[in-house]
Amino acid sequence: MKNITIFTLLTLLISSCGNDKHKNFDAILESNNLTELKEARTNIDLKQQELEEQIKRLNQKIATLDSVKKVPLITTFKAETRVFNHELEIQGNVTTKNLLVVTPEYNGILTHVYVTEGQQVKKGQLLAKIDDGGLSQQLAQLKIQTNLAKTTFERQKRLWDQNIGSEIQYLQAKSAFESQTEAINQLKQQLEKTNVTAPFSGTIDDVITEQGSVVMAGQSPLMRLVNLDNMYIETDVPETYITNVTRGKRVTVEFPILGKTIDTKIRQAGSVINPANRTFKIEVGIPNNQGLIKPNLTARLKINDYTNEQAILIPQSIISENANGDQYIYMVTNKKLNGEGEVTRKIIKTGKTQGDVIEVLEGINNGDEIVQEGARSVKDGQTVKVISMTSETNNTNA
Repeated sequence: MKNITIFTLLTLLISSCGNDKHKNFDAILESNNLTELKEARTNIDLKQQELEEQIKRLNQKIATLDSVKKVPLITTFKAETRVFNHELEIQGNVTTKNLLVVTPEYNGILTHVYVTEGQQVKKGQLLAKIDDGGLSQQLAQLKIQTNLAKTTFERQKRLWDQNIGSEIQYLQAKSAFESQTEAINQLKQQLEKTNVTAPFSGTIDDVITEQGSVVMAGQSPLMRLVNLDNMYIETDVPETYITNVTRGKRVTVEFPILGKTIDTKIRQAGSVINPANRTFKIEVGIPNNQGLIKPNLTARLKINDYTNEQAILIPQSIISENANGDQYIYMVTNKKLNGEGEVTRKIIKTGKTQGDVIEVLEGINNGDEIVQEGARSVKDGQTVKVISMTSETNNTNA
């Protein structure tokens, strides 16, 4: 309608001016006279302003006479307070404190391996045996010598108790016996190192070195022992969350590969910030009753770092921003029975985001009707018609 009106007025103007004015315009354009060109532009600007004012008055008159109003159609939702649990999402890997590659404490030939892969073992159970290189024979000889030293000491002690003999004889016998006893204890400790035992209860995951191989103390890997009962996830959290991500916080752990989700808690939060990446470590315990969770399995953690019991959430897509950087949305006010109402722009202050929704801290009250579909096309003060209204709960997912 507006374009037709402009075209009509321009036609009337051109008709009233006649062909001579067209010729005058062309002459001015071809004159290359800067003063005349500026004057011509000023005249045209004045005529344009006059036309726009006439169009505005025509539109106002048409609006009062037109019985069929064309108003924008929109959808809305009603703002409702609800519990908002914000979650920090990070990744981590499963590990266990009971995962160990067993190495020997003695150099020699691995003479026996008493376990197989997949076997359950108890703490202290004998796993393998290393050749002692003659230590057993040395121990037997030491025991014979110690028995003699013990007998000599006991006889000398009886004499000394009866004040028979010299003190030096008594002390020499005692020293010889004690030296032999200590030598036996040391040799027993050496012999004990030839036995490879389980440091904790668990499962033999892999037998690495076969029987008959030569092994070196602290170097040769014999077997891998793992216990899947005490599993946990250790991951790094940015230092900005140090006051919110604390021990006891609720955590949802997802294992994409297993299609499994576990609800647990943070059992330990680090007190030291890593200066290299400005993070701190947390430890999340993982129950593993079925034994499906394995070390180094990738997990996705959702940590509840913030809760608002009376939060109002809205879709991020309906928020606009003005030149000053203020965020705003549109509300519907003065709504009539036929669904028509007036759009009002409202400046808001937002908080944390979660997925597609954002928390509104200021500017919206419980029960306010917010424009959803059409939020980008309406204007402040415009009359609109609501064709559909839903509750906030059906439009947001916290």
